[in-house]
Order: sequence, then C-alpha cells, then structure tokens
Amino acid sequence: MLSPASRVVPLLSAVLAGASGALLVLGFAPFGWYPFVLIGLLGFLVALNGASPRIGFLRGWLFGVGLMGFGVFWIRISLNEFGNMDAWVAHLLTGVFVATIALFFGLVGWLVRRLDRGPAWRVPLLLFPGLYLLVEWLRGWLFTGFPWLSLGYTQIDGPLGGFAPILGVYGVGLLILLSAGLLWGLLRRSGRWSGRGRVAAAAVLVLLWGGGMLLKQVSWTAPSGPSFRAAVVQASIPQAMKWDPDLLVSTMEIYWELTERNLDAELVVWPETAIPDFLHHVRDVLIEPMAARAREEGTEIVLGIPVMETDTGRHFNALLSLGSREDLYAKRHLVPFGEFMPFKTWLGPLVDLFEVPMSNFSRGSAERPLLAVGDRLAGVSICYEDAFPAEVSQALPEAEFLINVSNDAWFGDSLAPHQHLEMARMRALENGRYLLRATNTGISAIIDQRGRVLGTIPAFVRGDFATEVRPYAGATPYVRFGNAPAIGLAAVMVLLGAGVVRRVSSRSIGR
Repeated sequence: MLSPASRVVPLLSAVLAGASGALLVLGFAPFGWYPFVLIGLLGFLVALNGASPRIGFLRGWLFGVGLMGFGVFWIRISLNEFGNMDAWVAHLLTGVFVATIALFFGLVGWLVRRLDRGPAWRVPLLLFPGLYLLVEWLRGWLFTGFPWLSLGYTQIDGPLGGFAPILGVYGVGLLILLSAGLLWGLLRRSGRWSGRGRVAAAAVLVLLWGGGMLLKQVSWTAPSGPSFRAAVVQASIPQAMKWDPDLLVSTMEIYWELTERNLDAELVVWPETAIPDFLHHVRDVLIEPMAARAREEGTEIVLGIPVMETDTGRHFNALLSLGSREDLYAKRHLVPFGEFMPFKTWLGPLVDLFEVPMSNFSRGSAERPLLAVGDRLAGVSICYEDAFPAEVSQALPEAEFLINVSNDAWFGDSLAPHQHLEMARMRALENGRYLLRATNTGISAIIDQRGRVLGTIPAFVRGDFATEVRPYAGATPYVRFGNAPAIGLAAVMVLLGAGVVRRVSSRSIGR
C-alpha cells in the first residue's frame, strides 16, 4: 500500500509543474517581470527531478498548459466574439488548442528524463536548456508555427537582451535556460555543486548577465542618412463594425482626418486592412485621389488593403505604398483558420464554424519582405508575420527601416496586444532598425533600433503619433547568421548532456 507521502509528493510535483508554467506569463508583456521566468523554470526543473520519462511527459504537458492556458487563452475572444461561435464552443476549442500546444512541453519533459544517463549536473546545464530551446524552435515552424511566448522575449528590457542582435530571440532564450540551470546548481546543498562548482556557476552567471548589459551599449548598425518624420495612425474601429460596407465612407473619413494632421511627415502608416474593401473597387474613387494629394504634400502613405486578382479570384492581405511611387507587398505567412483554412476538404462542415471575414486569403509570392516607400526600402510584415524572426530579417541589409501593420482587435482587451508589441520590439533589436507599427485598435508604436519604444497610441484610443525616424544600414550578427548559432549550440548541449559525444569518442579510440 502506498504511504500518504508517496501519494502527495507526485500530486504536488504535478501542481508545481502547472504553476511554474503559469508563473512564466508574468515575465512577458504587459508585466515584464523577467525574474519570474527564472523562478518558473526552476520550478519546472524541480518537478522533473527524479521522474520517469512517462511522468516527465505529463509534468511537461502540465507546465505547457499553465504557460499557454494563462498566456494565450485570449484566442477564445476571436472565436466567440468575431467567429460566430457560442461561448462554450470557443472555450472548448481554445482549450483543445492549449492542450495541443502543451504537447511540445510534454516532449521536453519526456526527452529530459529519457536522456538523463549521466551526472546530475548534465540535466540543468545541458539537457534541459538544449532540449527546451530545440523544441521551442520546432514549435516556431512545425505546421506553419506558433512561436508565441518564446522565452527570449522576456528579456527585451532585461540584461540578456544585449545578446539579441547576436543570437536572436532563440539565443536569448537559451541563455535564460542556462541561467536557470546555473541557479539550480547554486541553490542545491549537496552533490558536486558544492565548493568550486558553485563559485564557477556564480561566475558564469555574472559573465552572462553582466556581458548582456555591456552588449546593450554596442551599436551593430549605423545611420545611413538624415532622419525623417514619420507617423502611425490608429482609427480604433471596433472589429464588429470594421467590415460593415455601410461604414466604409465614415471609416475612410476617420483615417484621412488622422492623416491630414500628419501631412508634414514624410511617411504616414495605416494599419492592416485599414481599407476594408478590395483595391480594384476603391482605386479610382479613393486610392488615386489620395496618392495625388500625397504627392502634392511630399508624403508617402503605406496602408493595409485586401487585393484580388480579378482573373483568378484569389485575394491577398496586402500592404500598399502610395505617393511618389506605388508598390505592393502581399502577406506570405498566413494565419491558419484566421486567413486560410487548412485541411479544408477533410474538415468538411466544420469549416462553417469559422465564419471569419476575409478568411480565404492566398499566400503572397514575394521572395523577400521588401516594400519601396518613396526612395527608401522598408522591411515589412503584416500582423502575425513579425512573430517569425528569420522571415523579418530576410529584408536586410537592404531595408533601411521596418514596418509592421496589424489588427489586434481580434483579441480585445487582453494580453495579446501587449505581447505582440513586445515581439515587434524584439524584431527591431535583432535587426538594428527602427520599426513603425500601426494597428487598428492598438497598441501602435514607433520603436528605435535598440528596441526602445519612442511613443505609443494606447489600445482603443483613436489617434496618431509622429516622431523622427532614422534610416540604418548594415547587418547585425543575427541578420548574417540567423538562428543557426543558437540552434547549433542547443543541439551540441543535448549531445553532450546525453553522453552521445563521449560514447562516439570512446568507440573511435577503441578502434
């Protein structure tokens, strides 16, 4: 018969795993309390300690449920309020989504316990950091990817953020994981962690975090010309009204009023699908007159608009540049179920549940996310695209600045707009470029090349913000090498932690 203690301890470990995942959410925007990330990761390590691979999978899954359940449950808002689903269906589907994404973290738990064959220090210093990062990277691209709440974003204002232009968000995440492992060693009271081991762990922590603070002072890119005045506008049109054809004229009046206040700027940026009608429908009555006025004022306007190929019927979520010249970029990375329906033939009548306006977009074919804005080139992303760091960096080194347009109104007054702004800030920091971000209901912002917010338009406020923007040239180490260094280092850590490298070397010597 099991003793009471033998029944309680596994239950407490399971609760600890879930609570540790939930605690991590406090490290992301709008909270930004990044020390809680280290505490949460330590809790995850404690929960995995001594578990079998099967139990490790369960506790990893519970950790993922805590993180995603508290961090992205705002998905249910788009399903319930704007996807025409009953509340219970929206909550159920969001719960299924959270439980599915949590499987990635279950994989981390299973692999950590399955590969643990060596000294105790290998798990916190090698296996756990390497496996977590590799699975996080896998989550970022498998089945089109869901890279939300990657650990590195928690350091946008933290000391380790200094490594972002070198290693990117994944590399920063790996350093956070390594830091948690080092703290694990410092807090243990037995084993090989005593004495010199603790001193070494403390020294590495100081080097990592102190080095990150010093790296924040390094300029990896350089100004390429004089600054210019740019503005972002935010009409704050409620999502329930955005696609009402009867409100098109009033919507355009709002955007043009905001734009007229900034015609002294060289660039004005509107949000994603700011014009809720196809380009060919409004070109003569709206686009051409607006482009002519922009040319008269010496202003460039960049706006979001859906575009249809009249011969094929395909339509695209696009970004249009007007003024001294016209250019168009069509979104390349679409949101499953929001902008296109995967497995449409398999799902059959279930597709009808997702009655979302403009949910049948086609993928843009541009090789790189570049848009000509007057005489300058901008690296552009539409909504969800800025969550994929490697795709944004494809615009460099040619792009002199970055533009992101979005419509976070889908997720209401939740954590989503704050988390999305945090991701945009990381893109600016990784690439060493200013970033102009215009959203329908907020949070719109202009961000400098170090990821610092120069000014915002708060959520659900109609307004505009303008400031001087500096074009930049050059490429950060991250732009040159991408995610390869971080992913490669994580893979080496796993091989060392699992003893694979040592075994291979032993066999070679024996031969």
